[in-house]
Amino acid sequence: MSREGIILAAGLSSRAKTFKMLLPLNGKSVIENTIDNMLQFSQRVIVVGGYKIELLQPIIQKYRNVELIFNENYQEGMFSSVKCGIKAVREDEFFFTPGDYPLISKDVYSKILSKTGDIIIPTYKGRKGHPILIKSKFIKEILQEGKYETLRDFINIQNPKFIEVNHKEILMDIDTIEDYKKALKNLGED
Repeated sequence: MSREGIILAAGLSSRAKTFKMLLPLNGKSVIENTIDNMLQFSQRVIVVGGYKIELLQPIIQKYRNVELIFNENYQEGMFSSVKCGIKAVREDEFFFTPGDYPLISKDVYSKILSKTGDIIIPTYKGRKGHPILIKSKFIKEILQEGKYETLRDFINIQNPKFIEVNHKEILMDIDTIEDYKKALKNLGED
């Protein structure tokens, strides 16, 4: 089965008070970590940019199988970026994660792929995390104007499958500088 990935990187980073996608982590930027992890399990990765997209362009250009697309409606919120990203999907299924989840390991991706289902969500101690794997047959449904306010609204009425993973990183997003410091500590870089 062929697969792509969608990474959302269009947000304003308002709680972090800096453009968090470029924060250094593990010898690269946050967005590079997120891309590198997903790219190992996807034929192509689609990065949806918006706010400060010009700062992402030089990073994305270094990758052969990564495409940066602009969500002109990024100020309307995350779901507008979700829709923008899934419109570009061409393969049978896709991983989805916000760009500020840079610590997702290869093991998590492998475990998700070992599970059968139309929508697969990793959990850590029962809490849902990222990345989510979604079959592309749902794209048309998700894109129906006015039907859903968030991707979560859509997923909640489906029958997602869950897979427990022993990786708290599936819950670790970088919304604030405190979150960033926790990520550094998790990597032993503090």
